[in-house]
Amino acid sequence: IAKRNCGGILLIVSNPVDILTYTALKLSGFPENRVLGSGTVLDTARLKYNLGEHLNVDSRSVHAFIIGEHGDSELAAWSSATVSGVPINTFCEMRGHAKKKATYFGVAMAVRRICEAIIRDEKSILPVSNLMHGEFGISDISLSMPAIVGAHGVENRIPITLDEEETEKLQSSAGTLKKIIEE
Repeated sequence: IAKRNCGGILLIVSNPVDILTYTALKLSGFPENRVLGSGTVLDTARLKYNLGEHLNVDSRSVHAFIIGEHGDSELAAWSSATVSGVPINTFCEMRGHAKKKATYFGVAMAVRRICEAIIRDEKSILPVSNLMHGEFGISDISLSMPAIVGAHGVENRIPITLDEEETEKLQSSAGTLKKIIEE
């Protein structure tokens, strides 16, 4: 692909997605906005679905992200989670709780969602794996963070608020990925 002057976008959908996204970026020579991994889109969809079921609201009104490594060190960014702009903790207190139900999504649905955002130039905010540049003290590693995804791939990363514990967990997640890259 690197030899062909390809103008496309590389969407990595294989595990370990963050490591392979980083490797594809380095080997392809593509601009970093055109190399992204499926990241935690599926994990985030599951979280939003489960929160919607738990709170008895449409999951499309739930705004929350799973960030970091797609794997054991990923984390839910609770401090920035909201239901239609209301902080999740406040909404839980207001709403009470409903019984959880199981959900069954597949990675194909997540990939379809990312491809739709690219093909339709939707400028959707999705937690895709992409290269970090010092955010939260993390550089030169690909991991999942919310980003605007459109026809040009990752168009901008969205700033997200994390508390101190979440920041430490995200840094630990990045450290896990860096160790694998070094090996």
